[in-house]
Amino acid sequence: MRLFGSAARAELLPEAALGALLGRALWPRLALGLGALLGAAMLAAAIGPVDIPADAVARIVLSRLPGVSLADSLPQSWRDIVWEVRLPRVVIAGLVGATLALSGATYQAVFRNPLADPYLIGVAAGAGLGATAVIVSPLDYTVGGMSLVPLAAFGGALTAVSLAYALARVGRTVPTVTLILAGVAISSIATSATSFLMISHNERVLTTLTWLLGGFNLSEWSKLWWVLPYVLPAAAIILLYGRILNVLQLDEEQAQQLGVNVERVKLLLLASASLATAAAVSVSGIIGFVGLIVPHAVRLLWGPDYRQLLPMSMVLGAVFLILADLLARTVNSPSEVPVGIVTAFCGAPFFLYLLRLRQRAVF
Repeated sequence: MRLFGSAARAELLPEAALGALLGRALWPRLALGLGALLGAAMLAAAIGPVDIPADAVARIVLSRLPGVSLADSLPQSWRDIVWEVRLPRVVIAGLVGATLALSGATYQAVFRNPLADPYLIGVAAGAGLGATAVIVSPLDYTVGGMSLVPLAAFGGALTAVSLAYALARVGRTVPTVTLILAGVAISSIATSATSFLMISHNERVLTTLTWLLGGFNLSEWSKLWWVLPYVLPAAAIILLYGRILNVLQLDEEQAQQLGVNVERVKLLLLASASLATAAAVSVSGIIGFVGLIVPHAVRLLWGPDYRQLLPMSMVLGAVFLILADLLARTVNSPSEVPVGIVTAFCGAPFFLYLLRLRQRAVF
């Protein structure tokens, strides 16, 4: 009860007073988070096999602005490394981290379960199956220099979520427990099919595992177009529903009495979060725990009001995944560790800690 109690009390405040309170509370935190994000991005762009000073990184980035020439005296190799190799990786990692954290917070709100994550109803398993099917295919999966793996992963993720939702639908409603169970069943089937394909094509196992464990070693600017057209509108929709998510934490019947069309809101938010997650997974592979631990960390630090929790989750999710990717590519240099392994090392202990807290709250 304590977890969502402050959100419920916040809804009882006069709208003008509540807006002023949130304005004072959110913007300093958001500014702090954006400062941390900028610092993490600069650090990740500077560190690597060739270390580049932070001021040189800033000059290279600013020189991309019209009429700005601050990097002419810097080596061309530095400029190529920062702009063509590291910066696309940093930007995509930040975007994926923000998306997974936002989607995780949305799932936790809709299911009213702080242990929910964006892979709950089959996104990850569907994406893994789609990607694996293309990777093990005897046909060439590159067209015009572009890989079909992200497209297949995106399609597989959306198909899995759509099947789970269709199976769980009862009339005009979708019971939460039924949707979760349908997602678990679809995920099991997709995971089994993925395992079968991997066993049947031993020569592609390493490539498949590398994708399934997640990473950004193939990042390039063009991959932003795989993500942005889906993530931006989905994020805008979710952020606009922060107040409604607070209302949903009370009770669905109470929310309906307050004029909320619960089923429509749940469908819209789950569809938006799943679409954004599918787009993110399609370019990064399956990176676990970001959507679980980041919203929970924000909730523990700053409370459960979703008007603040959603944007702060995006910022800290971006920071977390940028730093995780930095660790993944430097801890065993010159080899890279899949970033999903790094997030699992960080996330699994935190997940166990959350379970322990939940058990204490129950007993």
